Amino acid sequence: MINTNVVLKTLNGHGLHLKNPIMSASGTFGYGTEFLPFGDITKLGAIIVKGLSLKPRAGNPTPRVAETPCGMLNAVGLQNDGVEAFITKKLPELPTHEVPVIANIYATSADEFGELANILSQEEKVVALEVNISCPNVKAGGVLFGQDPLMAQSIVQAVKKNAGNTPVIVKLSPNVTNIAEMAKAIEASGADMLSCINTVTGMAVDIRSRKPLLANIVGGLSGPAIKPIALRCVWQVAQAVQIPVIGIGGIRSAKDVLEFILVGASAVQIGTASFTDPSLIFKIAHDLPLLCEELGIKNLEQYRNSLITD
Repeated sequence: MINTNVVLKTLNGHGLHLKNPIMSASGTFGYGTEFLPFGDITKLGAIIVKGLSLKPRAGNPTPRVAETPCGMLNAVGLQNDGVEAFITKKLPELPTHEVPVIANIYATSADEFGELANILSQEEKVVALEVNISCPNVKAGGVLFGQDPLMAQSIVQAVKKNAGNTPVIVKLSPNVTNIAEMAKAIEASGADMLSCINTVTGMAVDIRSRKPLLANIVGGLSGPAIKPIALRCVWQVAQAVQIPVIGIGGIRSAKDVLEFILVGASAVQIGTASFTDPSLIFKIAHDLPLLCEELGIKNLEQYRNSLITD
């Protein structure tokens, strides 16, 4: 059977070695231990835990989630126990010697991002940081870091300054005019890898109550509905940068995984699918080498970015 190992090589020689390209997406897999009853988490390429902030966050008012055709909206508000609780209570419960653990970080200023990076980079069990730049810059009146190249660069620089040799992944928002230009700006700031995409801004309403379905009014759309957008973004970003790209958006099968690799992704993250079927991510990891064998794919790196466009 094909070996689905992948290496996400960084420009400075530091990288991530994964047994397969299947990762959990932040915010959809809890802290990892929640999925132990549904499958063997050591069979995954990596686990990305829910977004971590310096202090515990209660999140947004309810309702926070709404089902939509082919997807879901969420405005959870990055509820989490805080970075210290993660390090002392959650991280020790994970089989980090068998599966890499990546910490997703959230903050509202460059200084906070830097502080989080400094804390987590001291933990040997955390192999990389994923930076959520789809966050509001409080000092700028709520403007999202991920929608302004200069603000995004300031975040990446603050994280890199404090992360030591820990690889830094920056998670891109699709809610921009030109995602390729944003990717290039972030690469130039020192990011080691990029993941894309985060959720697409949307809303849903109830015609009888005449109220929005989310207490936050708007939220992030995810699931199969955004897969064509995600594929387009991954393809554009992969053409624009030299660093590895991790694809996210509507993946529900091994076929979907190969589609993202075909357009340039080195690995993928599976998110919303885990809400509808908590065991699906493990099934996809099992099915991927079988599908590769069926298609005669001997090497995922050779297949990556081999889309024929002429």
